[in-house]
Amino acid sequence: MESNSDRPNNQRGALLVFNYREAWVYQLSALDYDLDIVVGLHGRYKRCWDEQVRPVPPNARLITLNEARRSHREYDCIITHSISDLLDIKNRTEPRITVLHIPVEARLAEEQAATTPDELAHGLREYLSLIGGHAVAVTELKGRSWGLTEDIIYDWADPSDYPPFRGELAQGLRIAIFFPSWRQFLLWDLQDRAFADIPVQVVGPNWAMAGFQPSPNWGHIKELLVSHRFYIYTADPALEDGFDPALLEAMAAGMPVLGNRHPGSPIEHGVSGFLSDDPAELNRFARELLANQPLALHMGQQAQAVVLQKFGKDLFRRAFLRSIEQAHLKCKTRRAAPNVISST
Repeated sequence: MESNSDRPNNQRGALLVFNYREAWVYQLSALDYDLDIVVGLHGRYKRCWDEQVRPVPPNARLITLNEARRSHREYDCIITHSISDLLDIKNRTEPRITVLHIPVEARLAEEQAATTPDELAHGLREYLSLIGGHAVAVTELKGRSWGLTEDIIYDWADPSDYPPFRGELAQGLRIAIFFPSWRQFLLWDLQDRAFADIPVQVVGPNWAMAGFQPSPNWGHIKELLVSHRFYIYTADPALEDGFDPALLEAMAAGMPVLGNRHPGSPIEHGVSGFLSDDPAELNRFARELLANQPLALHMGQQAQAVVLQKFGKDLFRRAFLRSIEQAHLKCKTRRAAPNVISST
């Protein structure tokens, strides 16, 4: 693969990126590429770029699907998030990556598709094989769900993006995109029982539930993260990971975390937060943090150190560049196979 440093006049390469979740797409700004981001897509909760979640990356422009199909620009790689995205761009011949953000069961719930998890996962694997595409999963659980575990790249979060943590507000915070069918995935009943009498602010585009408040922009999200006393994250270990991008951002901002005892949690009980499957115990831990701001500050510093070690920007950048190289190799190999048309 030709690197940006190998190009004439040090010209930057470009990626064609389908928009899915702005917070994740924004992470591609860590790569030394220009980004053409496809917006106006069906099936997204917003057709446009949602600046309430992230600003448009500085190295990016927004284009339509038709513009992407007709563009004369040669992209180093096309980044998609589903079979539908791959089919939408089947006329192009560049290497392709599809990113697996959620388990196949959650994808079915989100899309209300009339198929089974095994059928959907098999269909994606078969199509990637047909076109010489490559799959990247954001966690091991997501990869296993789809039967695609070759390439796992964690999200990144950078403490330097946030002001110093203060935690002066004696409240909990949770940021989530919520669909009613995800209630079990996120153990929302446990959260409701544990924090029923604790002040908690829930933020996100969650029109199906009362009490959710969307944030106007990333600056507002940053302020929420550094001002609230603790962060909440709960998830069913059989259905969802022990962390999500919002949790990593909370840790990067210096927040202690309360959650259930998930084997995949990056939180160490009693060090960077508190973990329990007992609602009453979680309630007690919450009250301890509400009454002890210095403890929250200390635990948040430990959480921040974990993010720097395990979920750093440089780790993401190096891993994703390797994935682009892998996509090039698979595309080249498939093109060399007889009787194959890459845009099938």
